[in-house]
Amino acid sequence: MTERTGPSRSHAAHAAQVTEASHLEELRNQLSALQTEAADPRLNQLDSMETEELVAAMNVQNAVVPGAVESASAEIVRTVDAVADRLSKGGRLLYVGAGTAGRLGVLDASECPPTFGTPPGLVVGIIAGGPEAVQKPVEYAEDNATAGARDLHDIGVTEWDAVIGISASGRTPYVIGALEEARKRGAFTASLACNPGSPISHLADVAIDVVVGPEFVAGSTRLKAGTAQKLVLNMISTLAMVKLGKTYGNLMVDLKATNQKLLARAQRTVMHATGVDADEAVKALDTVGGSVKAAILVLLTGIEPGLAKQALENAGGFLRKAIEDNR
Repeated sequence: MTERTGPSRSHAAHAAQVTEASHLEELRNQLSALQTEAADPRLNQLDSMETEELVAAMNVQNAVVPGAVESASAEIVRTVDAVADRLSKGGRLLYVGAGTAGRLGVLDASECPPTFGTPPGLVVGIIAGGPEAVQKPVEYAEDNATAGARDLHDIGVTEWDAVIGISASGRTPYVIGALEEARKRGAFTASLACNPGSPISHLADVAIDVVVGPEFVAGSTRLKAGTAQKLVLNMISTLAMVKLGKTYGNLMVDLKATNQKLLARAQRTVMHATGVDADEAVKALDTVGGSVKAAILVLLTGIEPGLAKQALENAGGFLRKAIEDNR
């Protein structure tokens, strides 16, 4: 017996198709207004160029990125200060994004523990689709605003946290949902987009717009947009850590020596900061459990190794202040 498709089912299917077509038309119209989706007419013969021309053309495109980042300096300053303030009070820095933007957040967060000795939960990258999405696309994950809000809820975002929503287009639903949840819970929010006046810009306390124009390959925002976002994230995390006393001058004195290269770097850092030779640097590090900060403090002030940790704590973790206090 053949199952009949009744009028109601056929009508429902047709209505769904019409709704989807209407949604896609609206989305096409939205994308057509975005600089990051435009095709640069100067590159419409890209597939006919010789390799030398391609390299030259791409270098020209990439050269606009630093200027775009510099134009957002005031907003980056405000964000760095807000992030450092939250971190100093026990809060966290949470990056939220989808696709390339999400991966950049995960990358920046994952580099903070070895570079600055931070606990893994202090700077966190949250990506649409979860950890699986770091290595491969998760279909439609970025379209789910509810998931963005849920992920922020699940991580327990509070008013002590700083949340950075990253989206080249500035309209990613997952990021919008996350920022809305963050705002609801009183967190500091910043947006990082590559189109001016985007939806996430209107949601954030501080809107960082790094407008780099059309991509070398139209719509491929892992290129100029991704580079610009990486530069901004570098600035936010690095400068916040500097303000928290994670460096001495430009030396990374809170690094964790988790491999041979970092162990050698720790020794070289002590040598550079104090002028001692390798043997003295190694001995000093051994007396303070491998702490670069404490080793430098011991060598420059003569403080007993057993007192170095407390002296650093008394100085709020700032090595320069600890040195001044104990000379």
